[in-house]
Amino acid sequence: MNYTENYKGIKIDVQAPQVDLPEGLQAQIRKSIDKISRFTHDINAVDLYFNISGTGKTAERILGMRVGIPGPDVYSEEKGKDRWNTMLRSVTDKNIRQLQKDK
Repeated sequence: MNYTENYKGIKIDVQAPQVDLPEGLQAQIRKSIDKISRFTHDINAVDLYFNISGTGKTAERILGMRVGIPGPDVYSEEKGKDRWNTMLRSVTDKNIRQLQKDK
């Protein structure tokens, strides 16, 4: 599932090759962007990369988030067996910490 949308002037690009994302994740992505927007108002784009590495019991979910802002972008990644929503909250919080550190 891949899609692109414009949310409040922010280009959202979701890339999830060979991954079926759950219903409601799109709303969770928008909530994450709203949360990040409280720490910087200069977001141009948000790219999300959903992937699964391995198969069966060794399968590991990988979620990366890049927040495009003027200057260097911030990027964080989470790997594990957690649900996508949990991983999305984690990468959102990691990116917020990077934005706060850069201030």
